[in-house]
Amino acid sequence: MSSGPPAGLPVVEDRTLAVLVLPGPVRRADTAGLCAAVRTLLDGAGGGGRGGRGGERVVVCDVGGLGPPGLAVVDLLARLELTARRAGGRIRLRDPDPALLALLDLVGLSFQVEGQAEKGEPALGVEEAVETGDPAV
Repeated sequence: MSSGPPAGLPVVEDRTLAVLVLPGPVRRADTAGLCAAVRTLLDGAGGGGRGGRGGERVVVCDVGGLGPPGLAVVDLLARLELTARRAGGRIRLRDPDPALLALLDLVGLSFQVEGQAEKGEPALGVEEAVETGDPAV
């Protein structure tokens, strides 16, 4: 015997991410407040989205309005990431300037960026080619 599909709507996991818009220009005095905002978003009221791998809690930081990148921006992002990790989550950058990404790479910091595949994962929509003579793995 088999039964029909369950009644009602299917259960769908909420993938809404918490978003923190970072205003520019960056001032050192704003760092503590922005770190507190990340902690709050991850800890509860904001819900800290579960959009990372394995349900990891993520706060999306919209960095499009930060202005020209500099060491103050690098310092802020490093502190936000550290705060997020201490709270059991991560930050993900939205709309970063290519110069900011280059500067972060130069100082040895890597961040998740919205719309980019994570390291070790293929880009969305890309499938690996299979040769017809390859043995099954």
